Amino acid sequence: MTVITTIDDLREIAKRKIPRAIFDYADGGAYMETTLRANRADLLAIKLRQRVLIDVAERSLASSFVGQPAAMPLAIGPTGLAGLFHVDGEICGARAAEKFGIPFCLSTVSICSIEDVRASTQKPFWFQLYVMKDRGFATSLIERAKAAECSALVLTLDQQIQGQRHRDIKNGLTVPPRLTFANALNMLTKPGWALPMLKGKRKNFGNLQGYIPDSGVTVLAQWIASQLDASLSWKDVAWIRSLWPGKLILKGVLDAEDAKIAASSGADAIIVSNHGGRQLDGARSTISVLPEVVEAVDGKIEVLFDGGVRSGQDILKARALGAQGCLIGRAFLYSLAAGGEAGVSRALEIIAKELDISMALTGTRNVDEIGPHTLARGP
Repeated sequence: MTVITTIDDLREIAKRKIPRAIFDYADGGAYMETTLRANRADLLAIKLRQRVLIDVAERSLASSFVGQPAAMPLAIGPTGLAGLFHVDGEICGARAAEKFGIPFCLSTVSICSIEDVRASTQKPFWFQLYVMKDRGFATSLIERAKAAECSALVLTLDQQIQGQRHRDIKNGLTVPPRLTFANALNMLTKPGWALPMLKGKRKNFGNLQGYIPDSGVTVLAQWIASQLDASLSWKDVAWIRSLWPGKLILKGVLDAEDAKIAASSGADAIIVSNHGGRQLDGARSTISVLPEVVEAVDGKIEVLFDGGVRSGQDILKARALGAQGCLIGRAFLYSLAAGGEAGVSRALEIIAKELDISMALTGTRNVDEIGPHTLARGP
């Protein structure tokens, strides 16, 4: 049995187990994928300050997001199509997060619906909203999230227009997966994925049933591109705030000026994010922008972080630069594909262990003690 000690181990297993088109959907980014690579490279370039002879016998990873307690400063972020990485993938992720004690966020373009996940969990989860041209449909999604008692609404800001993702276009990614000759051959080499998926009852966008035309196979990129609304503005944030009584989180802030506007929008938190390098290729990495955003909001709104997070050390670095906590996307999908709910639980255990050990070796006893002093100065 493969000894799994890192998220990269889970990625390699996922690559072997699922069809190439689905793996590339998670693994790839926009255009030349320079921003995708920068997210990881810039995180890895940050150095930690090693300390010694500090009593770290008692340590705690306990944290919170928008006032909600969490076992560590990590949440599973919204990822589309998780239910194609493993049967009932969103349910698997939500259950693993619930057992571990961290937030789980369900995507608008999930395979399992809001109602599916609610029926399979005990605690409230977050719901991520894409605002479509049909504002009535957006309103209906918000009402469904209310009915499911979701504890936060995460509004994505940075996908008014779909970024061009070359891997998805070349692979002809469809939902459900299209049985072209090339795809069929590839799927035949992944029986551990294909047979359970064929038997599973959820193969399409659960939250969008009745909204997507029932006219054959839906090409993901084409359909989303046709429905996204380029006219989305800060006025719409105010409109959504008026509809949603709970915690509101704005995802996709990558600029200090936008952060200032967000801080006065009535939202409870922002997520510094470039959509995992899947939208504007050539944009700055999220970790390089994080300190500027934290300074700009000046404590008026909670700042969360995503983009390249694959280890406990990444969380430690983001927290040291001012983030309240982090979200994972690809790391979740890799672990889900590798082992379902058990795979996700293993990923959370790995990240928590890395965070705990790294805190100890930097002389840190709890997450509130993490700060700029946790990072090393100079090369």
